[in-house]
Amino acid sequence: MADGVHPAAIQHLPFFLPGPDGSDTLFTVMTVFLIVVLFLFGTFYLRLHSLPEQLAHGASKVQLQLVGVLGLLALFTHNHVFWVAALLIALVPFPDFARPLYSMAESLERLAGGPAPAAAAPSPSPVEPVATTPVAAAASAPDAPGGKG
Repeated sequence: MADGVHPAAIQHLPFFLPGPDGSDTLFTVMTVFLIVVLFLFGTFYLRLHSLPEQLAHGASKVQLQLVGVLGLLALFTHNHVFWVAALLIALVPFPDFARPLYSMAESLERLAGGPAPAAAAPSPSPVEPVATTPVAAAASAPDAPGGKG
């Protein structure tokens, strides 16, 4: 059998037809293209899915955990309502109810004459250095025979 083109075929064959050696260039190109597109689509999907958690990253710990749980629920159940709820919770900042309550409690404590708050408490005295040699430790001990009496 002769290697060549059939006499009834045209001289220039399209690139997408397999060659005589069996290599299919179109199939190879499309396979690589499909793998790249699937990888990019998956990356885009996971990036979009984690958008609420990225938005809530600077928020309070409770808000971040709530958004994270809703995001995981949306991912595993394929219910879009969880993702939308996570996005709304991430975009709306939670008010800080605790800070005014702590401020009121500290003010009432000061009015009642109780202990000073931790922020206004005097700092403790610096720690005295500990003797590192046995001679210095024996000389500074009050009950030591050679120490001060």
